Amino acid sequence: MLLIACTFVVDRDGALLLQLRDDKAPYFPNVWGLPGGAIEAEETPEQGAARELWEEARLRVDDRLRLFAQQELPEQARVKNYFYGATSARQEDVVLGEGAAMVFVPAAEVLDRPFTPGTAEMIERFLSSREYASLT
Repeated sequence: MLLIACTFVVDRDGALLLQLRDDKAPYFPNVWGLPGGAIEAEETPEQGAARELWEEARLRVDDRLRLFAQQELPEQARVKNYFYGATSARQEDVVLGEGAAMVFVPAAEVLDRPFTPGTAEMIERFLSSREYASLT
């Protein structure tokens, strides 16, 4: 099983940071996802989420990352760990390190796009959660 760490990053307006994967992505090119990637052997899932967020967007959350959910995707031999955190960063603070785009998207517009497997259902769950409400 490949362990993945993804991050729901929420800005002051409640927008969610999304990544458009480029056409060079080895899995699921040209669709949207969350900042994240494979957890390295020496990392905890939280450390992997923080590292991937830094590598892909040059962002950190203001406090610490908290685990929202874990999702098993046996058909892809993956387990996704979803973390969340608030940021005071704005779009102009994002430095694209990977993918075709990395943008803060208003919550009402997030689900209007194609996503990597399992991501849309987790985003919908997150946006209706008390965890998301606590950040907005």
